[in-house]
Amino acid sequence: MSHQVSHWVIALVTLVAVSLPGPAAPAESEFRISNLSVFLNDFDVTVQGVLLGAVPSSLSESLHSGLPVHVRFVVELWQQRFRDRLLQSRTIERQVTYNPATKEYKVASLGGEEREPFVTKQFRDAQRIVSELRAAKLAPDTALDPQELYFIRVRADVSLKGVNTWFARFSGEAAETDWVRSPLLTPTRRQ
Repeated sequence: MSHQVSHWVIALVTLVAVSLPGPAAPAESEFRISNLSVFLNDFDVTVQGVLLGAVPSSLSESLHSGLPVHVRFVVELWQQRFRDRLLQSRTIERQVTYNPATKEYKVASLGGEEREPFVTKQFRDAQRIVSELRAAKLAPDTALDPQELYFIRVRADVSLKGVNTWFARFSGEAAETDWVRSPLLTPTRRQ
């Protein structure tokens, strides 16, 4: 009898798991890092890029009801070897909030950069500011050997209230991009 009941329980759990809706995360083509550029400016490594779909439509309703949306960039400088070596990593985190009373969006830096809060009444402007990546002074060029090869890796995630877990991604309250890697770089300057 208990053996037969366990088959029914397994069948019921399988049916529930299959019938659950899939994640409400944005389509992969909408949420991605684009225009990744690496510069050797002012004797430092600077990384720039753009996060397309920074505030997905699945999180827009929550934002407009007052929940903050966090956008986090992870920027890494690697030295290419037989076994690649991580030299530097920086996490840049921003928060977008909406005040229903004043109908204003506020983009504030939470870490990894020094930036004044940006306030606007236009959602599009808030999305533009939160999506722009600029990691200046990632590493001084004196720390890089001109004979070695280097590359940059960047990943981003967006989440409600800064919670990016597997369950949050499954339920559509968070999303993350794949790692984007730059071409191999040398720190020599050519003029």
